Amino acid sequence: MTDDALVVAEHRRGDLRDVSYEAITAGRELADARGGDLHVAVVAGDVDAFAEDLNREGVDAVHAVSNGEEFDHTVYQAAVGELVARLDAGSVVLANSVNGLDYAPALAEELGVPIVTDAIGLDYADGLTVTREMYGSKVETTLDVAGDRFVITVRGGEWAPAEGVGDATVGTVEIDAPESGARVTGFEEVGGGDVDIADADVLVSVGRGISEEENLELVEALADALGATLSASRPIVDNGWLPKSRQVGQSGKVVAPDVYIAVGISGAVQHVAGMKGSDTIVAINTDPNAPIFDIADYGIVGDLFDVVPALTAEFE
Repeated sequence: MTDDALVVAEHRRGDLRDVSYEAITAGRELADARGGDLHVAVVAGDVDAFAEDLNREGVDAVHAVSNGEEFDHTVYQAAVGELVARLDAGSVVLANSVNGLDYAPALAEELGVPIVTDAIGLDYADGLTVTREMYGSKVETTLDVAGDRFVITVRGGEWAPAEGVGDATVGTVEIDAPESGARVTGFEEVGGGDVDIADADVLVSVGRGISEEENLELVEALADALGATLSASRPIVDNGWLPKSRQVGQSGKVVAPDVYIAVGISGAVQHVAGMKGSDTIVAINTDPNAPIFDIADYGIVGDLFDVVPALTAEFE
């Protein structure tokens, strides 16, 4: 077995997902700590274009497996299992996503290795230590993993995305995958909403401090002035004031925009779990002891009904 790490990229509907680049960063950490190389695999879809885009700084090799167009459990398990065998890789890093969690347990069982899901931090000294959150993100725990080979799924928004252009070797890998009994024939959005807040560069997020639904116009005006996307904490969605697709947090979406402006949000751990990876966090709250200020880069202690209109006027 080598000390190499294998990261499996993820794509959907023709586009690589951001977590693919974040997983590369996590995989590079593991490979460096163990003194190995970093391999990245992409399975199905436009593998040639994907492979070119995945050739980021720190990647030693990209392996393109051209089997099908979209995710398929049988194909992915067979392809990744075969790659692990050929590379003799010690670490396998996947996204902690619907797709990743679909086949990661079966892959670990096939390989006979431990699996740790939803990792938010990795440390390797004499062995692997994984940082995770438990009890609704109220407690941060560390877990020592036995053995030298393992499968890890990483939470999106916890690692910076890999950047730059690398000099990896890029090659096509032929895998004799078994015939699958299922095929993706199309996608239908169910309550998907008009935007994907996970793709936004700037988010203005509103919480229960807005008090009434009609007051949302105040925050919408700020978002418009910034060219930002409007999002919300769970109470706003539970009240039916904004759709579920706009919810940030543990039970909503994990986001990592360049700028996150929290308006009238106290900063409960469930919400923070969904936005703490933002590059710059600005918080507006009347309570100087609100937990949101613990992670904010800039804090404004004041009434949002005074602060937000002033900001909107300034940006306009």
